[in-house]
Amino acid sequence: MTGSLDPDALEQVIASDESRFRHDYLEIRDLRVVFDGFVAVAGVDLTVTQGDLRFLIGPNGAGKTTIVDAITGLAPATGSIRFGGVDLLGKPSHKVARAGVGRTFQTASVFDELSVLQNLDIAAGARRSGRVLMRRRSAVPEAVEAALETVGLTHLRDQPAGVLAHGQKQWLEIGMLLVQDARLLLLDEPVAGMSHAEREETGLLLQRIGAQRTVVVVEHDMEFLRSFASSVTVLHQGSVLSEGTVAQVQADPKVVEVYLGRGAGSRGTGVSDA
Repeated sequence: MTGSLDPDALEQVIASDESRFRHDYLEIRDLRVVFDGFVAVAGVDLTVTQGDLRFLIGPNGAGKTTIVDAITGLAPATGSIRFGGVDLLGKPSHKVARAGVGRTFQTASVFDELSVLQNLDIAAGARRSGRVLMRRRSAVPEAVEAALETVGLTHLRDQPAGVLAHGQKQWLEIGMLLVQDARLLLLDEPVAGMSHAEREETGLLLQRIGAQRTVVVVEHDMEFLRSFASSVTVLHQGSVLSEGTVAQVQADPKVVEVYLGRGAGSRGTGVSDA
């Protein structure tokens, strides 16, 4: 035996990889969420592919966060939600996470008393005793090292997370999703409360990770959206109002009417009030 892979087996591996790539996208069909008779999400269809940095915008109550809640198993829903060929609808949150779905909230959830490195270790699921975890280690898992580099926190690896700036804590939380091999990232207002410089760094970070993952951003910061969004889905009263590039949704008469219909004469045709 030469140890080489059998041609038929190799063909199966390649076909498996190609199949995974074809199905590694978010597909939502006829999603409905109803709370005590109130329709929060009314038959939404949404498709987001790898490399498409998708922003969800809309006023409070439009259904943005509710859609994310439905994807991650935190809100009961009907319809269809699939990612990576896996049906997510109705699964508990921990099984959704195992399917490669990660989520952040407006307030970063990190362990302030632990170092940046230790936070990433915990997220990576390293099974170590508390004593070992608290020790400085000479060897760092490759996935943790890569996440530190990606989110720009390598130089702060041994600093307690509690001393990080607001933006850096958000980057750490994103890194914690990366070491869990999240392939679909759902980010809820990731630049809220950030300085201008932090917003710019965050946008560049999202572009880096979005090149090889599926990323959905719930956002109100329209300057940030215009600078970094690949595409935009505008929600209104639980339904998709418009979808396309930033320029396309800004020029859509429906968007102009809904967001700028009252006293819009001096404001132009943007979506800055969304």
